[in-house]
Amino acid sequence: VQLQASGGGLVQAGGSLRLSCGASTRAFSRYVVAWFRQAPGKDREFVAVVRSLGSTDYADSVKGRFTISRDNAKNMVYLQMNSLKPEDTAVYYCAADLPGTGLTGPMGYDYWGQGTLVTVSS
Repeated sequence: VQLQASGGGLVQAGGSLRLSCGASTRAFSRYVVAWFRQAPGKDREFVAVVRSLGSTDYADSVKGRFTISRDNAKNMVYLQMNSLKPEDTAVYYCAADLPGTGLTGPMGYDYWGQGTLVTVSS
């Protein structure tokens, strides 16, 4: 499975961005897809996950501000980010794998996109 993340950029605090993650597999609807982020000097952290049937989970730090969604017909997953804060600045990665355990940790995913940089200025 190959993943391609896009949509990052520079935005002012309070602004919005939408990240996109495209997947190459025909069996995309079977995969769980998550977004992680990594700020300079910090560990990669979980942001949000959407399961194959559409249920979602979010990190507490982004609940109410970010929305993850998927379009299986287009092999796409999106992360709508609203009310952005400077602490959201990071490289954002999408990750995918077949359903299993550990969906909020990076070890739960075998397939990763290349990352897209989000910078939020104060």
